[in-house]
Amino acid sequence: MSEQPKNTPYQIRLPLVLCLGLAAGVFIGTSFNARKPSRDVTKDVQKLREVLTYIDTKYVDDIKTDKLVDESIRHLLSKLDPHSHYIAASDRVAANEELRGNFDGIGVEFNIFQDTIVVVTPLSGGPSEKLGIRSGDKIVMVDDENVAGIGITTQDVMRKLKGPRGSEVRVTILRGRQVLDYNIVRDKIPQFSIDVSYMVNAEIGYIKLNRFSATTYEEFSKALSKLRDQGMKKLVLDLQGNGGGYMSMAIDLADEFLSADKKIVYTDGKDKRLNTNASSTTRGSFETGDLIILVNEGSASASEILAGALQDNDRALIVGRRTFGKGLVQNPFDLSDGSELRLTISRYYTPSGRSIQKPYDDDEAYSLDIIERYKKGEFFSADSIKLNDSLKYRTLNGRTVYGGGGIMPDYFVPLDTSMNSHYLNALYSSLSIYEYAFNYAHHHKDDLEGKGFEQFRTKFVVTDQMLNELISIGQRNKVKPDYKDLQRNKKIFQLHVKAQIARRIWGNDGLFPIINETNEIFLQSIKLFERIPELNRSTM
Repeated sequence: MSEQPKNTPYQIRLPLVLCLGLAAGVFIGTSFNARKPSRDVTKDVQKLREVLTYIDTKYVDDIKTDKLVDESIRHLLSKLDPHSHYIAASDRVAANEELRGNFDGIGVEFNIFQDTIVVVTPLSGGPSEKLGIRSGDKIVMVDDENVAGIGITTQDVMRKLKGPRGSEVRVTILRGRQVLDYNIVRDKIPQFSIDVSYMVNAEIGYIKLNRFSATTYEEFSKALSKLRDQGMKKLVLDLQGNGGGYMSMAIDLADEFLSADKKIVYTDGKDKRLNTNASSTTRGSFETGDLIILVNEGSASASEILAGALQDNDRALIVGRRTFGKGLVQNPFDLSDGSELRLTISRYYTPSGRSIQKPYDDDEAYSLDIIERYKKGEFFSADSIKLNDSLKYRTLNGRTVYGGGGIMPDYFVPLDTSMNSHYLNALYSSLSIYEYAFNYAHHHKDDLEGKGFEQFRTKFVVTDQMLNELISIGQRNKVKPDYKDLQRNKKIFQLHVKAQIARRIWGNDGLFPIINETNEIFLQSIKLFERIPELNRSTM
């Protein structure tokens, strides 16, 4: 008798996933939906139970039904919208860290240079800093396991060093020729949603916001207060690349800029008890100062809520490029096994009534939308953007704005293609530029700190010798030199090296004032404050 071909795990799972997808997903739905489930849903739940029981008791091979259910849920959600998704219990902590505003770990920023974990900086107030771990320390062992010269990845390092608060990890460090052992008790490490805040000049302040987390409003309030104490009368709020987060934080920030009783956002979904209708209160601390919001194609969700609210109320000038176009609201639902369902429960609308959600009926087109925008020339010319006349809306003062696919800026800034250096990108992706900046800052730290950042910003010059040293590090990291690219973009290379050195010494307070010299959207915004009065007119 010939041997019967054995089913592969994929062959076993695929038909089960296809047949269980709908039922499993609806089953999950019944666990949180406040409304009484329909008769059809009840029948689907029963069918699911029957199928799972047959698989568990009758199927020829041993199958873990929990994994089947997980895959079925994911399959179901893929048929809904691009932003509803399922998070397994094992992944939930990591998935929520960014939005919580903190994580548990040892508190170091690190990079991997020459297959060795190098401490870039111990995080302020973290357990590593308290124990005296320094910038430049090389981590060679974790819990008596060698981690040097083995091809360790960033993900591997994070798995080894992160862990529950109060747990202990033993770390062996090489400092010069010294070998030092530390027993580090992990603790809460803050993740800041504000990258930097500083005064651009005597009147204009700048705040860079990278996400809307649980701590964003508190961070923003402190940053705003600091800048006002320094004489700020005008503010640039940078939301470029900010993919969103908590809606409540966007509402709270909008309230800081709007006078009382102005619409901010409202939502509309099936379960009316989950809907939001938010308006401003009397608490705003920057209701009259000139305001410019920076956006681009990476600004999404909560960023669009904030930008849309301020645009529709004619409170701010929106500068940059069209935003992502995510107008759907997700709500987390706890499942019985510790996993989480993030389900789209409503659409949100700006004060003028706009939905800025772009179409999502074609999954592939949705995922490639940004690339298509680039190909069609939208990043380079506002005229390339096709606006739907049927989706016209009016701001508070009667200006025309559009729904249907992101927030259109009031002032368009094209992408600066002169910044596209393949060689510079390769030096970044290979970590070569970080390695060079780290080494330079490490050897010149006392001198640079003694002179201070302002002198560094205005006087420091990246020399040809320094660029040659960078090229050598790149070669060691298998980056082939491109001398033509380097000469063509020499000023850009010099500025980026300078910015990364500044970051090693002064953190983001050093990085952003320098790197923003290459940020065309930022540079244009500083020139546009004189146009703020135009917001009171009916057209822009």
